[in-house]
Amino acid sequence: MFCGTAEFVCAPSKVRHIPVLLDEALDALASGSAKRYLDCTFGGGGHTRALLESCEATEVVSLDCDPDASTRAALLSEEYGERFRFCDLSFQCLDEASSEGEFDGVLFDLGISSFQLAEASKGFSFRLDAPLDMRLNPREGQGAAEFLETATRESLVRAVREYGEERRWNRVVNSILEARGTGKLQRTVSAAEVVSRAIGTTGRKPRIHPATKTFQGIRIAINGELEAVAVALPKAFRALKAGGVLVVIAFHSLEDRIVKRFMRRMAGRPEHRRDSRSVHERVAYAKLTSTKAVKPSPEELERNTRSRSARMRILQKVSQPAL
Repeated sequence: MFCGTAEFVCAPSKVRHIPVLLDEALDALASGSAKRYLDCTFGGGGHTRALLESCEATEVVSLDCDPDASTRAALLSEEYGERFRFCDLSFQCLDEASSEGEFDGVLFDLGISSFQLAEASKGFSFRLDAPLDMRLNPREGQGAAEFLETATRESLVRAVREYGEERRWNRVVNSILEARGTGKLQRTVSAAEVVSRAIGTTGRKPRIHPATKTFQGIRIAINGELEAVAVALPKAFRALKAGGVLVVIAFHSLEDRIVKRFMRRMAGRPEHRRDSRSVHERVAYAKLTSTKAVKPSPEELERNTRSRSARMRILQKVSQPAL
């Protein structure tokens, strides 16, 4: 959801919203004629607004489970009227707001938005002291502090080593277990200090904060983000018309891997090198516009450093798979 070339401020927040790979996403989705789109990750509304502005008759349905997103969406509703509809919904439940073959394009901009990072009370950022929460939808589920206090060692290892891809995962997990009951895991800054001390220093200034990877892994774990992507992609494909385009922007290698394998499977290609079946044995329901992910340009990287890990993949639907 860190989103490319347009910049604007969505009142009442003063956070600047910069849509990632905006031009590239529009090139993939919008041809200029009137179309209907589903933006599964509204965030700050950057991609939604750009799609609405691509043609006067274009319609967009947008989803987001962040309660604050509805306030930002209300501004677009006032501006675009019936052409825009917002649903307070997690994207894995997109079938509740769509029907089969309804859309010309479906967009996912995965991850968290600038708004979520900038608001201390949401507990995503270790730079802003607040209760450690990290839930994309704070109205349901278990917060990060509770997860750290109660999760099994196996669950902590999965979050830190697999999802966070933290090289010193064993030291981090041990430190989290030792910090239980001390209150240090209840707030963002103190929890980040626990992780930072476990990782230690090499004498050189780190490129990223030592707690970055661990916080990312914890967020992915408590929100079930990888599972949500795996559930949502088939639903999004079903919601596309024949000829419609699925565009997914991912910021994490594990998310991108899920997207890549799904798209290759739909295109009748092997999901990985170990798949020895002949191409002729597979059914193609779609075609890939490219086998490689689209990455931000050097100009975009200079404008927006948060775009550095973005990878966009595009799939065009040919036909509907049988149930």
